[in-house]
Amino acid sequence: MRTSITIGCLIALQMGVFVLPYAMADEDIVAFAVVSEPPKDKTRVAAKVAIDGTVTDLKLLASDQIVSNLIWKKLEICHAMKLEGQKSPDGFRVTSVRVIDGAMLPMILQGFAGDCLLKKALEVAPLVD
Repeated sequence: MRTSITIGCLIALQMGVFVLPYAMADEDIVAFAVVSEPPKDKTRVAAKVAIDGTVTDLKLLASDQIVSNLIWKKLEICHAMKLEGQKSPDGFRVTSVRVIDGAMLPMILQGFAGDCLLKKALEVAPLVD
């Protein structure tokens, strides 16, 4: 009996029936983010990130390729983005980034984005003069 189960598992593995967790880790997932603090270190940016309808505070971890991207160089607090990458224990590893309008964010993030923009207008903008 045990031999038949082992042979069945080997056949299933050869056919690619089993999905292994490490194979799934390499797939990019889509996330939406709003920068929550003024970026000091462009390789680790604090943001509210929405993945599959859940918002969490994460660090956006940028590779050298992303850091050299013009979008990332001009990144400021309250900027809204559509990201692709992998979630890791350290944060969200960004492989692709697009700046979007706040209205294009999922509803779960739009309230935070609006509050952030109001706060920025009242606190940060007067200091620019």
